Amino acid sequence: MPQHAESRIVPFQPEQMWDLVIDVERYPQFLPWCVDTRIHERTDSLQLAEMAIGFGPFREKFISRNTIRRPEYIKVRYERGPFRYLHNDWNFSADPRGCKVDFWIDFEFRSRLLQAAIGVVFAEATRRMVNAFLQRARVVYGAPASPPARPPVLPA
Repeated sequence: MPQHAESRIVPFQPEQMWDLVIDVERYPQFLPWCVDTRIHERTDSLQLAEMAIGFGPFREKFISRNTIRRPEYIKVRYERGPFRYLHNDWNFSADPRGCKVDFWIDFEFRSRLLQAAIGVVFAEATRRMVNAFLQRARVVYGAPASPPARPPVLPA
């Protein structure tokens, strides 16, 4: 039953980060262990997505029902595949420095073998996954602009 929660302030806007996370079709281009994706249904408030993940000798597909509200959140709920359950939430809120991203994931595989295999690398895998989205933001949106320099204070 691995769980991971993380909050980060990133130098991009909530809309930009939301757009990256909802763009499931591009995940194989940058997300570790994601080998294929497919969108089965999409509306303004729902996305039904299929993802194939592979690590080592394992390759598994699963389908998730994603409740969405741009640019505030994406709530991923497991529909079918190799998990007993999967919950994953992304929340995005404005911050003076860009965007606060809150990420949470909790899941359990049906297979004890898969659960044991991911358990060994889970913490590193989630860090790499969150970092992959930040690196993707830099690729798509460019390096964030530095805040304007303060003018020097001159002696009176």
